[in-house]
Amino acid sequence: MTAPPLPHDPRPEDLPGCTLLTLPRDLDLGNCADLLAAVTRVVAERAGLLHILVLDLSGTAFMDSRGVRLIDDVRALLGPGTELRLVAVPDSLVLRVLTLTGLRRDVPVYDDLAEAVTGTCALLGERAPGQDPDAT
Repeated sequence: MTAPPLPHDPRPEDLPGCTLLTLPRDLDLGNCADLLAAVTRVVAERAGLLHILVLDLSGTAFMDSRGVRLIDDVRALLGPGTELRLVAVPDSLVLRVLTLTGLRRDVPVYDDLAEAVTGTCALLGERAPGQDPDAT
């Protein structure tokens, strides 16, 4: 039996080689526990198949220490063999928080979703969107 979605549940989108979760506008005490539960479910449903998890923070305008802890908890949840990638808007509050807390050193942060996904395809030896199939 599958648990009903919570109001803060990010909808997973399975892309070639990775799973994408778009996080909400605010990451704080009010929603991070529910978000961690949702991410845990997504990871469990893809056990053994998940190689890269992309968290899209490009629409996130506010993140406090609970948001930082959420990302760190997700990183620990994934363990070895699964890479966590973040997408954050340049010069945003979210990016400043990730930098100040040192989390940016531990988790790759991309400027936009296309960059994170293109990197995913390239890492897995697949043709990236827009890439010439005859290019070597």
